[in-house]
Order: sequence, then structure tokens, then C-alpha cells
Amino acid sequence: MEQTQPTLTERRRAATELEIATAAAHLFTEHGAAETSAEDIAERAGVSLRTFYRYFPNKHEAVAPFFSSGATHWQQAIAESTPGMSPLESVEQAIRNELSPTSHNEAIDFARTRALLRVTLADPELRRVWMIVNQESEVALLPVITSITADDSDPLSLRLLAAAATDAIRIALESWALQESSSAAPPLELALTSFGRLTAGIPELHAAK
Repeated sequence: MEQTQPTLTERRRAATELEIATAAAHLFTEHGAAETSAEDIAERAGVSLRTFYRYFPNKHEAVAPFFSSGATHWQQAIAESTPGMSPLESVEQAIRNELSPTSHNEAIDFARTRALLRVTLADPELRRVWMIVNQESEVALLPVITSITADDSDPLSLRLLAAAATDAIRIALESWALQESSSAAPPLELALTSFGRLTAGIPELHAAK
């Protein structure tokens, strides 16, 4: 799928947004949302408070790019799926690739994500941001799926697939985050199970496999 390359200014802005978002994510995880201020986030990110407010209206919104970065990786994995796969198979492959940590650093990132989600799901404002990011991810995923699909594919089935894929990942991550065991496995099986159940009623997708 052809994309316009971002300008240098856009890349710099995105990098600053992500730096602030990462600082917010770490502070929320360490101290909770209630005990973290916009000033704290700006200081951790190494920017002025004025700069912080140029990028985000409040401290809760600051974490959105951190969540969105994961959605972007997920969309790219589907766009780069193995040629010849059906849309259903492409999503399944992406789920396996994105939710299977293959290095120590990736395992650490998974653990950090889990800790952040536990805080997010307990805070109404952070949860609102999380749900908005997921909705935006679903909207962004539809043209990605469409781009790897035959021209005569049923548009409704593709829209349902985008919704099922997004919700399967969200439900799996949330369920995994809320498990009490500190040694809980990454949410791969939860995501595959959720995706299978959510797409079971879309026969056009299974006929294309």
C-alpha cells in the first residue's frame, strides 16, 4: 500500500510525541495516574511544561501515542503478510508474529505493557484513551486489509474482519493484564481464540482460505 513519506518536521514532531508518551507510560506504571502530573511527565521527557501542552491537552492524553505505536506495528505486520494468503490468514499470521516475543528485550516490553494496562483499566480517563486508540486502530486497519484483498471481496466482511482483529487483540491484552499470576504467558493464545470466535460467523472469510 503506497504511503506518502512524512516530512522532517512531521518526523520530529512524532518523535517528540512518542518521547513524551513513553515518559507518561513509565510514570503511570510506576506511580499510577492519580500520583502523576503533567509536570512530572514533562520533566521525565526532558521538555518544558509549555512544550508538553503544545502536544497534549492533559496528562491522560499523553499516553495515546504509546498505545498507537503498537497498533502501527500491528497494521504493518498485516500489510507485509506472506503473498497469497487470505485476509483471515494474514491477520492470524500477524497475531502470531506480534504477540510472540523472540528476545529478552521483547519479553521486557511485554511485561511493561502488561503493567501499564493494569493501571489503564483501573483508571476511567486512561481507559477512555485506550478505547479511543483501539477505535482509531480499527479504522486504520480496514484500508490495510483491503489493500491485500482481491477486488471482488465483500466490503462488509472486510469491515467485520477489521473489527474482529482489533477487538481480539484488545480483549486478549486486557484479559492477560488482569490475570493475577505474575508469570502469566503472553496473550497469544487468548488472541487466537478470541479472533477465531469473533470471525466464526463470517463465512466469506473462511471460504477464501
